[in-house]
Amino acid sequence: MKNTLLLFSLIILVSVSSCQDLSEINENPNNVNETHPQLLLTNISENAFEVDGTGAMYAARMLVQTDGENRSQYYNWDRASFNDYDMLGEVTKMMEEAQRIESNAYIALAKFFRAYYFYNLTLTFGDIPYSEALQGESNQIFTPKYDVQKDVFIGILSELEEANNLLDGNNDIIYGDIIYGGNALNWQKLINSFRLKVLITLSKKENDTELNIKSAFASIVNNNPIMQSNNDSGQLVFLDQDGSRYTEFNSSGYGSGMYMSSTFIERLQDRQDPRLFIFCGRTKNAKEAGLAIDDFNAYEGGDPLAPYAEVNDKAAQGDVSKVNLRYSTDPTTEPHALLSYSELEFILAEASVRNWISSNAETHYNNAVKASFQFYNTFAKGFESYVESSAAEAYLNGNLVSFNNALTMEQKLELILTQKYFTSFLQSGWRMYFDQLRTGYPNFVYHGNSTPPNRWIYPTSEYQQNTQNVSEAIKSQFGEGNDLIRELTWWLK
Repeated sequence: MKNTLLLFSLIILVSVSSCQDLSEINENPNNVNETHPQLLLTNISENAFEVDGTGAMYAARMLVQTDGENRSQYYNWDRASFNDYDMLGEVTKMMEEAQRIESNAYIALAKFFRAYYFYNLTLTFGDIPYSEALQGESNQIFTPKYDVQKDVFIGILSELEEANNLLDGNNDIIYGDIIYGGNALNWQKLINSFRLKVLITLSKKENDTELNIKSAFASIVNNNPIMQSNNDSGQLVFLDQDGSRYTEFNSSGYGSGMYMSSTFIERLQDRQDPRLFIFCGRTKNAKEAGLAIDDFNAYEGGDPLAPYAEVNDKAAQGDVSKVNLRYSTDPTTEPHALLSYSELEFILAEASVRNWISSNAETHYNNAVKASFQFYNTFAKGFESYVESSAAEAYLNGNLVSFNNALTMEQKLELILTQKYFTSFLQSGWRMYFDQLRTGYPNFVYHGNSTPPNRWIYPTSEYQQNTQNVSEAIKSQFGEGNDLIRELTWWLK
């Protein structure tokens, strides 16, 4: 009887098992098809908000190299990569998962990050794959066409507007958020502030009736939430734990041939700018002579136009400053901003000077400088006393700093862009370089015809895998075969 019951039970078990969907049995828990978008948001944010290296600082005359020829310093670079499309692949997956769970908040953030990465890509190259990009899995488009740069910018602005609308009145808590701790309103402020950044980038196109840049800018300022203080800045705060430390912490470059540029140091010295002490270290000879940290004579840079061996000799003699050691020795030095409140105020100051908005340019300019001082007063450990609010007030009254409404438009723009440039030290990536290409301020010294390049050459992989489309993009922009670094793209014409 027992054997009969056992046999019967086995038959039932086999029958039930044979009816179960084999796809469920064979599902790999380590390779899931679905996930919550919060898990993707954390990594995407960390990538977008991290420090973007030092390449831009060589190109923007902040740094010099002494142990070899730095291609950014001497304006002889060639290709850049399409690595941002890898991150856009993660953003695409976050968008899909956000749509699956019907979360407007995560959809909005996905649109923001799409806009951010496409903005960087188009400024780097010119025309890029946009409308057909990232559709290999969904629509089997593996060789996407290139969209003209104007259409890319129109798409970026449209996605940012959609992101703002999705967050309008949205009180959802955004989990996985390492930037704002889940606060949707802060993200909305950042998104709208970034819209203003994109629009000011297009200042050369202010008379394009299709874009309506001036009216679009004013509408955002008057009708949408934007950043109001340093507390609203879109920045990544670093933690002293594995994977969360300051991006440049323990970077070997700071201890070898990397030194400060004389043009950057002299600009700060001319203005008696105390941020010099925060950005730079005293020269070896100045320290040995007992010069104080706040002695402007304790700092000296290398000539960015001189051969690197010549600057190396000067450095070996102890007469060139290095980057302040806090950037490579403090695992939690200052946060890195994708877009800071200070930068936004400079954007508003420039827009006011250009008569895009009716608010006072001087007020925005002063707010921006004060916000920069406050930022370093909060985060530059051991240097707080040099950048107190009283120091900011005194600084703003300096001859080369004070904003005078009697100045010409170009003089005002030079003031704004120069101060904005100072706030770019290890902040905001290539922003200061693109600002200079757009406005001419501040002046970047260079040899003869070795002018600052306007773009980078398309990746070799595009020539190999998307030959027809990249060739057509080059021909339509610059003429056949003219994929060169000094060609002008649409936004600079």
